Formats: sequence, structure tokens, C-alpha cells
Amino acid sequence: LKLVGADQETTIIDGDNAGSVVTFENGENSTAVLSGFTITNGSSEYGGGIYCASSSSPSLENVTISGNSSYGGGGIRCDESSPTLSNVTISGNSSSNYGGGVYLYENSSPILENVTITGNSTGDGGGGIYCWSNSSPGLKNVTITGNSSGYGGGGIYVSYISNPSLENVTITDNTVLEGTGGGIYCHAGS
Repeated sequence: LKLVGADQETTIIDGDNAGSVVTFENGENSTAVLSGFTITNGSSEYGGGIYCASSSSPSLENVTISGNSSYGGGGIRCDESSPTLSNVTISGNSSSNYGGGVYLYENSSPILENVTITGNSTGDGGGGIYCWSNSSPGLKNVTITGNSSGYGGGGIYVSYISNPSLENVTITDNTVLEGTGGGIYCHAGS
């Protein structure tokens, strides 16, 4: 499966606030490609913009994930899934609980390269990224800026044996309403 739009600025998939805009839940691998789209107006319990579940690990390329909301993972949520994100912008998403931009839930270790995570917010932890339970993303050439959380990890929240790898990553101007870790908060992770 390869779904390619003309370009992410003019080719829009609008979720009309009726659930996750795009869902991968059948064990898709890297040959499942989503490229050249803006994913917006998703509203769901898990993964407002994109929801990856059941060991699904698609390739997301040249994609903007913006203006989505959820209980957990406003922009994207991964449950035991490890997609590859390349040249992706995750901006202006929100969650009431964890991971305004990205929520990695249990055994999810995506690769993020040339990714911008900006202007996302959450009521709890991980305004930009929330890593939970053995979720260890690889970040290379990533900017995490202007995100906010209600409690802990305005930029990144790392918890329960999660060990992200960061190479050439900029984390700046993220905020926490109360708690600690405006940039990064580590709890039982490294």
C-alpha cells in the first residue's frame, strides 16, 4: 500500500472530528507508505491524527499532522508499533491526558528523522512526546519547540524503562504548568 498526495500543503485529509484520521492496525510494515498529506481535524480517544496499533510500522514521509485532538496522543499514538517518520511536522495538536504531539504506548520505538514537533499541548505529561513502558524512539535531526504540558515534560516525558536516543536534537521553549522538566522529564527511564 502506497498512498501519495501531491504535496502536504495542498493535499489534505480532514477527519471532520469523527475519529482518528488515519489508522494502521493490521500489522502494516514499512512498505505501507503515507506521503504528501496534511492530516487534520481528527478527534478520538487514541491518536487524533494517526493511530498505529497491533505491531503496525508504516512509513510516514513528507506529512504534516496538525490540529488534531485526543485523550492520548493528539497528533499520533503508537501502541506496540514503530513507524518511521521522515520529513514530518507535528504541530498544534492537543490531548487531555498524555502526549500532545506523540504518545508512544508500550513497546513502541519509532524512528523520527528530520521531524519538527511544535506547538502541541497536553493536560498531563509530554507536551511534545510521551514515552511509556519500554518505548525507545530514535530521534535524529529533530526540533521540539513551543510545546506545553500540565505536569512534567513540556518537550519530552520519559517513563517506565523507556530509553530514547537523541542525535542532533533541539529542545527549546517548552513549558510545564506545574511539575518539572520543561525540556525533558525522566521517570524510571534514561
